[in-house]
Amino acid sequence: MQPAAAAVRPLSMADVAARAGVSHQTVSRVVNGHPSVAPATRERVEQAIAELGYRPNVAARALVTGSTRTIGLVTVKINQYGPAQTMLGLEKAARAAGYSLSVSILDDATAGAMRDAVDAFVAQRVDAIVALSTYDDAAEALASLEPPVPLVAVQVGGDEDRPAVGVDQEAGARLAVRHLLDLGHRTVHHVAGPADSKEARGRIDGWRAELEAVGAPVPEPLRGDWTPSSGYAAGRQLADRIRAGEDVTAVFLANDQMALGLLAAFHEAGLEAPDDVSVVGFDDLPEAPYFTPPLTTVRQDFAELGRRGVQLVLARLRGEDLHPRPVPAQLIVRASSGPAKPAPAA
Repeated sequence: MQPAAAAVRPLSMADVAARAGVSHQTVSRVVNGHPSVAPATRERVEQAIAELGYRPNVAARALVTGSTRTIGLVTVKINQYGPAQTMLGLEKAARAAGYSLSVSILDDATAGAMRDAVDAFVAQRVDAIVALSTYDDAAEALASLEPPVPLVAVQVGGDEDRPAVGVDQEAGARLAVRHLLDLGHRTVHHVAGPADSKEARGRIDGWRAELEAVGAPVPEPLRGDWTPSSGYAAGRQLADRIRAGEDVTAVFLANDQMALGLLAAFHEAGLEAPDDVSVVGFDDLPEAPYFTPPLTTVRQDFAELGRRGVQLVLARLRGEDLHPRPVPAQLIVRASSGPAKPAPAA
């Protein structure tokens, strides 16, 4: 009979310490993301971990430290570009900080769904929870929750008492409107997002504030739902008004997907941007430079949003009172916006 094979001993922190030439405590600090490790030492330990293929025992570590090194993320409508990119930004930043991200995607932005997701994460013993609360019902539920772990809001409207991080939606909208006014347009029409969206309200507030700041007329906004089809419907309405003689020369839409639909409707009606109407969107989709024409838009830095969100989580875990400033938006000028045509002679 062949002798029984000796059981293979699992790798331990002691093995990593021996390979890296450091103490067991130093390896523990690196694995747990402790800041008080010299960069060269951290690199040596991480190299030893990679060479040995060491994987920390998360369950055992959680029993000892009370930490699972996991952040829970609750998000809604991941099929939309903004929430999807915010999630990716958070995941990348969490991974860089030595945490994993556990995601709960809600079908509906309801208070009950938000509460259930937070309760489930607490039961899983996550270290902290991040919630994307851009819709009113979910945001109201979030404001009423007091879980036993830090709860941080991301991409909110800026009126939350809870620690939060987000892009400055109002300032971004003002950039878009100011750009069009500087091109000589008498006013700027707006296709807004859903009424229950905090982001949509921030953008409509910025649009209105910039028009009022220069005494420009404030047209009644049209309402969309973020989809290209709603932008197409708004485009058909505006095209009809242009054919009827209304002075519509510039349109700011609350996201790029609606701008895509509006441009299609204008093209069908024989109107082209920017010769007939200048068009500006919001988000800077990867496809925006390839629209016909390439779309002028407002870019949100989702990677920076994720970094600041995780930074806020880590500060809360350390017991620090951190209130990050909003992430600034950036105007990206392309071919869909141009100077206003001179008004026809009376």
